[in-house]
Amino acid sequence: MEPAANLRRLRDLPDFEVADGHPDVRGWAVRGAAGTVLGTVQELLVDPIAQQVRYLDAQLDAPAPKRVLLPLRLASLDAETSSVFVPALTEAAVLAYPAYAEELVTPAYTAGLRQALGEPL
Repeated sequence: MEPAANLRRLRDLPDFEVADGHPDVRGWAVRGAAGTVLGTVQELLVDPIAQQVRYLDAQLDAPAPKRVLLPLRLASLDAETSSVFVPALTEAAVLAYPAYAEELVTPAYTAGLRQALGEPL
């Protein structure tokens, strides 16, 4: 995982924007394994050194309201439906997922999200 100290919200980086040819997914629907809408992308967390988006900051409404970070590498984007698909995001994963409150992305947080998504630690 990338160093947490490098991550910044895109809105806090006035010299950065989404690269040409790549969609700005803020406001897009987040869909899980079943394809149903679970919430909405609120913000992008960027590694400014690598100049890459690492996480999607999403507000999930189903099955339980919470704000979470979703690793971009696990998402598929569909511009036609303005949707972000995260196949590993099952109802059980959402319930087990650690909530995010705009604090630093700590090793404990990333371990919790990896565990919720069934990834090896």
